[in-house]
Amino acid sequence: MASGKNPLFDTATTLGKILAFLGVSAICGVLVAGLMVPAAAVTGSAANGSVQFFNSLPSELTVTPPGQVTKIVASDGSQIGTLFNENRTPLKLDQMSPNVKNAIVAIEDYRFYEHGGIDMTGILRAVASNVRGDKQGASTLTQQYVTNVINENLVSQGKDADVVLNGQKGVGDKLREMKLAIGLEKQYSKDQILEGYLNLVFFNRNAYGIEAASQYFFSVDAKDLSLPQAALLAGLVNSPSMYDPSVHPDASIKRRNLVLDAMLQHGYINQKDHDAAVATPIQLKINPPKQGCAYASQAQYFCDYVVHLIENDPAYGATPDERDQKLLRGGLTIKTTLDPRAQGPAQQQVDGTAGANNGPWPWGASLVSIQPGTGKIVSMAQNSRMLPGQGKDYVTVYNFNVDDRDKSGPLGGVGGMSTGSTMKPVTLAAWLNEGKPTDQKVDSSRKVYPLNYPWKSTCKVTGAFDSAEKPLAADDLQNDEPDAKWLQPMTVREAIYNSINTATFATAAGLNDFCDIQRMADSLGLHNGGIAGSDIGSVDMTVLGNLLGGGNQAPMTVANAFATFAANGTYCSPIAITDVVDSQGKRIGGQDQQCKPNAVKPDVAKAVTNVLQDVLTKGSGYNIKDANGTTIKLPFPDAAKTGTNQYNNQTWVVGYTRGLATASFFGITTGSADEKHLGQNVVVNGRPWPVIDGAYIAGPQWAYYMAQAGPLYDHGAFDAPPQSLITPTQSQPLPQSSSNTGNNGGQAPAPSAPGAPAPSPTKGKGSSGNGG
Repeated sequence: MASGKNPLFDTATTLGKILAFLGVSAICGVLVAGLMVPAAAVTGSAANGSVQFFNSLPSELTVTPPGQVTKIVASDGSQIGTLFNENRTPLKLDQMSPNVKNAIVAIEDYRFYEHGGIDMTGILRAVASNVRGDKQGASTLTQQYVTNVINENLVSQGKDADVVLNGQKGVGDKLREMKLAIGLEKQYSKDQILEGYLNLVFFNRNAYGIEAASQYFFSVDAKDLSLPQAALLAGLVNSPSMYDPSVHPDASIKRRNLVLDAMLQHGYINQKDHDAAVATPIQLKINPPKQGCAYASQAQYFCDYVVHLIENDPAYGATPDERDQKLLRGGLTIKTTLDPRAQGPAQQQVDGTAGANNGPWPWGASLVSIQPGTGKIVSMAQNSRMLPGQGKDYVTVYNFNVDDRDKSGPLGGVGGMSTGSTMKPVTLAAWLNEGKPTDQKVDSSRKVYPLNYPWKSTCKVTGAFDSAEKPLAADDLQNDEPDAKWLQPMTVREAIYNSINTATFATAAGLNDFCDIQRMADSLGLHNGGIAGSDIGSVDMTVLGNLLGGGNQAPMTVANAFATFAANGTYCSPIAITDVVDSQGKRIGGQDQQCKPNAVKPDVAKAVTNVLQDVLTKGSGYNIKDANGTTIKLPFPDAAKTGTNQYNNQTWVVGYTRGLATASFFGITTGSADEKHLGQNVVVNGRPWPVIDGAYIAGPQWAYYMAQAGPLYDHGAFDAPPQSLITPTQSQPLPQSSSNTGNNGGQAPAPSAPGAPAPSPTKGKGSSGNGG
């Protein structure tokens, strides 16, 4: 097949080289005519057309900031993770080693400080060299910078396909580049152009700009580059793949020595320094950049949660693509609420809880902490990793601690787990909100709540516990321990600290309005975890099973609800991001604190705390024990509630001090938490368990973590509740569980505190629950 080249213009032939020389000379003539001679003075239509074409080309180049690395940092400024399309860290010229500045000028454009953007002498010299058969470029550093800026602008606009490389340029492209180079020299000083070039130029797919290249190849800052190191990097820009020292060391060292020769020739170094550098072997210390939350130096899943928050927020771009561009190219600094002092102990605890864990239904362990009164998430840890080979055999991208999604998009969570008895304090708070005391007795003997039970309620209550009405109802209520001991009158306080299911229902039955439970849940911010296909709205507490934790909530949601009790009733939305600053240092975003004082009456919150303290001293939490069977007691005031689902495969302890609220979870997270995978007669971390309860594994995890993290925050005494919410008066008789067989929806007084209307009731799966 005949060649597509015209032999007349083939630069492989002598005639072709001569004609190429003449063509370039013509271009030079156009440049001279266009820049120095008015078009009207140029004779000849061809010359006049060329000048008109040159004059029509743009002369000003918009230099936009190149793609930079976004950093996610903890509250103390320590790095969590980085995000980028191009690994680049811009520097000022005086932050770069003189060696690299001199090396790049010597090898790429030694007349850089003499020409005005284009080098006529260099162009003619290159053509003459090419005629002799020696390949030599003619683009000045300014022209190369122009090309890099144009291409970078195209990439930032998502127009990667329009990028034109040096070997693909036509005459029009070169003329445009030359004119822009001349214009650029009028806008910027030589040092500004050199600084821009060294920050922009491509060295390696892992390194854009001199600082990234220095770190990648030698693990040093650009200011500390030695002469042989600087020469090697300067030689790379001509052909990053051909001269890559990690792949082609011989070619790389040959190119490096050529740079050193040029530096000697143009007076940048003396013979002694030249010879010493040439004799120096290549000593690489490759430091690949870690991009993305999977490579975060701490708190992988918190990092991922932060990224999702940015991606879901239109404040950072009108479309998801714009937000991704902002994240991956914007050079943002995202300052978060994470406290490494708390994160370290949290990670240590969850990693040690489950042990070897590579079965088909691995055990998940997690901790998440929120600062009461601020909503700040200070730690978030789980016992898995995002990638294989990161030290744990449980690999998943799903976050155990957060919702599956919010109203704007995905959050990366598993969608919550069954909370068990950690929901019982909601009923307790509703009881107290009606002015009823903690030490008033209720009738815990009733196990049957049929479909037509007459709840005192302004909303419709759904569900029933009555074995005689199956399948329309669930089985009779059961307690975790033998019935005879608990089927008798007991105080509401005792019902909570011993976690008695029948007493919780008796408490609900004794309310003036059952819907006060829903209002309290809403005030605490409780909502569904948003698993695929489910609502992410409020937990429907009009479904009876949800009184015992039948729904799925994320640990962060439950921790934040308990933080409201710790803050004496002030509810704060959880926040993870305090500030987002752009590459110029301007604050462009962040999550402001959104707190609502008196979301729960302060005295009610204080009384809830007073009861939850008893959980740890004489109730279900007393079973939080060390390996020797000794109850673990914190050396400062604390309050908590245990929780276990009906299959013993999702277990909790959620508790707090004045300054730190933490949800501890142990159980199945990414598998099916049903009767096929019971938490009974199992071995966890080498220890056999006849049954798993909230206190047994999640409990020590919570206690050991709080012992380390608790002292970092306020850990003083809780405020005492008023006596009126503790001790019943003689006029307060034991509430009687009604035996009336009428319909739901009996008359009830108005709610005792304002709140959002209860949502329309929907049927949900109830749970007979366990006491823990």
